Parts: sequence; structure tokens; C-alpha cells
Amino acid sequence: MDLNILKHLNKKQKESVVNYSGPTIILAGAGSGKTRVLVTKVIYLIKEKNISPSSIVMLTFTNKAAAEMKERIGHKLGGIIKLGFVGTYHSFCVRILRQFWEPAGLDKNFIIYDDGDQKTLIKQIILERKLEKKTPGYFSYYISLAKNQMITPETFLENFKFHQSALVADVYFHYQKKMDTNHGVDFDDLLIKTVQLFQKHKQVLGYFQNKFQYFLVDEFQDTNFVQYLLTKLLAERSKNVTVVGDFSQSIYSWRGADITNLKKFEKDFNGSKTFYLEENYRSTQKILDFAFNIISKNNTHPILHLFTDNKPGEDVVFYQAGNEQEEAIYVAEEIVRLISINNTIEPPNFAILYRTNAQSRVLEEVLLRYGMPYVLVGGTRFYERKEIKDILAYLKLLINPNESVSLERIKKLGKTRFAKFKILYDEIKDKLEAFQTDELMEKIFESVGYLKMFDSEDPDDFSRLENIKELKSVAVSFPELMDFLEQVALVESEYSQHEKETKDNRRLVLMTLHQAKGLEFDHVFIVGVEEGLLPHSRSIDDQFQLEEERRLFYVGITRAKKALYITNTRKRFIFGSQGYSTPSRFIADEQSFFE
Repeated sequence: MDLNILKHLNKKQKESVVNYSGPTIILAGAGSGKTRVLVTKVIYLIKEKNISPSSIVMLTFTNKAAAEMKERIGHKLGGIIKLGFVGTYHSFCVRILRQFWEPAGLDKNFIIYDDGDQKTLIKQIILERKLEKKTPGYFSYYISLAKNQMITPETFLENFKFHQSALVADVYFHYQKKMDTNHGVDFDDLLIKTVQLFQKHKQVLGYFQNKFQYFLVDEFQDTNFVQYLLTKLLAERSKNVTVVGDFSQSIYSWRGADITNLKKFEKDFNGSKTFYLEENYRSTQKILDFAFNIISKNNTHPILHLFTDNKPGEDVVFYQAGNEQEEAIYVAEEIVRLISINNTIEPPNFAILYRTNAQSRVLEEVLLRYGMPYVLVGGTRFYERKEIKDILAYLKLLINPNESVSLERIKKLGKTRFAKFKILYDEIKDKLEAFQTDELMEKIFESVGYLKMFDSEDPDDFSRLENIKELKSVAVSFPELMDFLEQVALVESEYSQHEKETKDNRRLVLMTLHQAKGLEFDHVFIVGVEEGLLPHSRSIDDQFQLEEERRLFYVGITRAKKALYITNTRKRFIFGSQGYSTPSRFIADEQSFFE
């Protein structure tokens, strides 16, 4: 055996690599080197066991992860090695369906619909069936949820019981009918059509079972039912399947991830061996101990007790501010302080994480005030979000009805809304000063029905509604409309100047906890750790969702390498009104960490 292959692995990692045949579960904790293990296992199969590279399949969840693994494998083996497949489930299925389109019941030149195409098609159905009160996102969410469980339009009502389920089933039926007419498939169909192809045509399944003998699945905790079924079908002959994941980081149930897939795997692949990778190479022991104390309250999935050879490190810092402004100022001043006492620390070493996109607004404004370079990852700056720009356009027209940019913007929202707004303007134009900014917002909402454009049951629309409520919180602080609009303009001007002065990438990072998964930073601030934010108000009455919120908090904690800050407030101006805040239940038992 070439010991160089394994020399960089710890004992548990080596054991999981050399166990090369049969079903294998690798429970790999945060920062435990799972990518290194997956890459090494492929190299071990090729170099030590003489397995043909073309018989190995690696399934990932992002093209970025696939590219990284390809590069690492090629580097270790001294050149480009062509495996059977390395990539996402969806791209794997595209390859199969392009080859076996006819038995799959598809047109040879079938078209793949992306999210935008899908919503455009649903919008057509909404207009045809006069369902204007619902948004395309609402229907696409439930259709995707159904497809992830292989639920057809005909069986939808048997599986989903909610007040609009009959309506969704009807739209789902017409959506699929149009999709078939257009020779189209959406991303969920790629998976379903491949599974159905294998189930109906055993000779096709047999072809791929012979062609591919070894399967490695990354981020197994994020697989949905169809992805699990596809994995099972492909590997049920050879049994040589390795799944790697950390169920404490399963945070995507809202888009179909099925945490019970681990139990299914153990049942379907009897005699599977499980390896626990608990040595962490990222964080200090104090951060890991705090993480364990949080996640160990969950009881529906395996809990890993991470340890490290790193130094114990600094205590986790807990800070309670008077309000969200003070919270943001504390974070900014702490970052300034740390940079000032250590000139090797730079802004990219810091991340500020939060539960909802709406929380970025006050952080952005304070960081601009402090001249702190930042980048908003995976999101749009608060005042650049479409719904915010729409409302600002309405408000600007109350001041100047001839302002062309705002006029053009709200005309695009529909003739009826525009006509209603003109009626509202005529009614209040001579008494604007009698109304405070938040009252004017409410009048616009009531008059033009702007909020009716959004459906709170659509996750994307719910986030937009949170942003609108956050804008109302700003409006309450600036009761006079001109003062409010000037404040927004000043913030935007500061950002433009900030952009000119920080053209390089030396910026600290702002992002939601969901977006932080898979990343790491020296210093992490998790803000707003309060009831209603983390856990989110929509999750409080559901034990399953509460556990997922706790996992989301755990993901945020384990992003930190050297220092972790947990902050909340005594009062928070949220969604237009100020109220007392309650510290998150997740930290209620952890006060010893902060004393």
C-alpha cells in the first residue's frame, strides 16, 4: 500500500477510506475534513484497489463542490482523471435522459425549464384560470415539494391537507400538461423521469448498474426522497455506496431535504458500516463545546461530539444590547477594536450572520457610518430590493407627481394600481403634512393593494413582506416624509462612496445563516438570537421545525474558527413597532458560557 495516500488522515478518516467495499456511512462533523476523505477514497480506489476510474460516480449538490473535487483528484493523481461522473444529481440525470430519452417518454430535444421559465408558465395558468390572488412562487413551491416526494397531480390531495390544496392540485395538473405539450422538464422532473426510467426499464437500470460500480454521495443530509431513491436504484446491485454527511447541518427541509434518509439507507443497505469523524480542524474547543451544548438538545438525528487539537481559545462572547441600533454599533466597534490591536486581522476575517434578510438593513447603515467595508453575500442591499424601491417610488410621487423614474416604475406595477394611486394622491396632496411617513405607507398599501401582490405562504414573498415591515420600522423613526426620503438618499450615497473606496475584495461579510453553510471565518457574530428571529416565529409551534432552527444556529456557530459572538437586544423595533425581546430558548441554558 502507498502510505503517502493516507499519511495526512487521522485514524478515523483512514478507517473510513480503506473500508472501500459495501455500504458505508460517514458521519462527518463540521470542519472534520470530509472533502479530503472523499477525494482520498477515490484515489485509494484507483491506486490501491485498481478500480477503473470510469466506474466511479461522485454525486454532489453544487457544481463548485464538484469542480473542487475534480481538481483535487487530478492534482493528487498527476493529471486529469476521467471518472464515470462527478457532479450534481441534476446534471447526472440530464446525461442519462439525453441518452435514453425515448424510453423515458421524452422528446429527443426536450427543453429544461429553469426557475424563471417555470414561474412564467405558472403565471400563464394563473391568468388563464383567473387566480390573480396567488403568486407563481406559491404554486411552484408546493409543486416542487410534491415532486420531491414523487407525488403526482392526481395524488396531490391524498398527501397534502391545507386550505388551498385543491387549488394547488388544479394548477399542478395544468402546469404538467403544458410542460408535456412544450416538451419541457423542470429540475425536479429530471430526477423523477430518471427514477421512472429505471423502474420501468430494468435493462436500462442494469446497464448503469454494470457501468458504475462505486458511488460516493456528498452532503447526504441534503438529499430528498427522489435523490435517495435514485441512489438506491443505482447502488442496489454493487452495494458499493458511501454516503457522507452531518445531520446536525440538515437545514433545507423547506426545499425537500429528508432527514429520515439515513434510516432508510440503514434499512435498505443492511450491514452498512458507520464511521464517525469528530475531530475538528477549524474551531477552538470552547466554540465546539458551545456548539455541542446547543445541538445536543435535538433528538431526531445523530449528534457528533466534536473535539480538536487546537488551543482552547477564547470564551464565547454574549452581548445584550438595548436595541438593534446598539447591537449593530457594538458589532462595528468590536470589529474596529480587534483590527486596531492586531494589524494582521483584516475585514474578510469577519462574518455577521442573521436569520432573516430584513435584519441586514440596520447593520448596513451602521457599517457605512463607521466606514467599514462590507459585502452582502447572496442578497441585495436593503434599499435596492425591488419591493423597497417600489414603495419608495410611491412615496416620492407624493412629493413630486412628475418624478419620471418613480412614475415609470409604478406604471409597470399595473394600470389599476396606478389609477388607484392617482385617486389617493388627489385626496391627500394638499394635506401631506398631516400624515406621518408610516401612515402614508399604510394609505398606499390600502389604496393600491400593494401587499396583495405577495403571498405569505410563498417563502420568497414572506421574506419580501418582512423587508416591507422593516422599511416601516425606518419610517416610524422618521415621521416626516421628506426626512425619511433624505435618510434613504444619504444611506445610498454613502454606499456609492463606500463602493468607490473599496473596490477590492477586502471586506467583511454579511449573510443569512442559510447562506453561511460550508464557509468559515476567524471571527463570527450571530446577531438577533431572540425568540421570533432565531428560532423564527413561523417555527415556534412545530417541534420538527424547531429542531431545524437549532441546526441552523449550530451551522452558524461552527463557522467560527477563533472567536464567536452571540448578540441580542432587550427591545427591538421590528416590523413597524417596538417591543420587548426575549433571548432565544436556544441559549437559555447556556448562561455559564457568558459569565
